[in-house]
Amino acid sequence: MTAVIADSVRLALPAEAETIAALQRRAWVAHLPEQTSTGMLAAVDLADMTNSWYEAIVRPPLAQYRVLVALGSERITGFAAIGPSDDPDAEAGSDALVAEFVVDPVAQRQGHGSRLLNAVADTLRADGFSRATWWVRSTDDVLLKFLREAGWDADGAHTEVAMDAEGPRLRLIRLHTGLG
Repeated sequence: MTAVIADSVRLALPAEAETIAALQRRAWVAHLPEQTSTGMLAAVDLADMTNSWYEAIVRPPLAQYRVLVALGSERITGFAAIGPSDDPDAEAGSDALVAEFVVDPVAQRQGHGSRLLNAVADTLRADGFSRATWWVRSTDDVLLKFLREAGWDADGAHTEVAMDAEGPRLRLIRLHTGLG
């Protein structure tokens, strides 16, 4: 008899890099404007993304950089990349950044995002951070609502990003939360 593994969150394993990369690509298609996701998918292939995630897992620049995975029904249902914030106004040693946070579109609304978000906060707190920040698309109403209900709020910072000078621009707002 095989034991059932409960839904959980843990550090990513090197062998999971390709699964994480594939999940990220699916999330781009599901959540970004078509022109943006098409450009991003064309700019980087699955093999390059897999290598980048592998390196992030096995050779992070600092011990405080982590890749966490959410598991459900014994498969990866989401992931988060976290570490110290590199924002110009960040307080070194105190401010952390949620650099990436993805829940598989087919696994959403099943508690995986909440579990992953709680693990992110617990991990950052254990690493000594007192505040977390997160750049979110200003039009991502579902994620913004989820984060606001979890205690995150806009701090007034905003920016626009694009793949290139001619490409569509995405407006991002920065949210923050205390970890105390």
